[in-house]
Amino acid sequence: MKRDLQNWDDYLKGYLSESPENASGYLETALEEYEKDGDTRALMIAIQRVAELQGGITELARKSGLNRQNLYRIFSNQVSPRFDTLSKILRTLGYTISIKKLAKVS
Repeated sequence: MKRDLQNWDDYLKGYLSESPENASGYLETALEEYEKDGDTRALMIAIQRVAELQGGITELARKSGLNRQNLYRIFSNQVSPRFDTLSKILRTLGYTISIKKLAKVS
């Protein structure tokens, strides 16, 4: 019996492109993980994957008015985005950052 296997990136692209809810849930999970581990690189990879599905970094730069080379530096972890830049990236992709009260602060 032969199985057709799909690599992870192809599977994830398919899953994220199935519905806006899938991409939104993926970004929410990435942000929750970032809150736990502080891994900026992993968060930016998640955002980049969603950006790629919406036309790529060049299209993100065009729509957001942000510098394309700076976006590439952000997504390759050469520089950390400022909060206003991150907010603009997410807003351009159709998302926003929200604040919620933690159940318990340690």
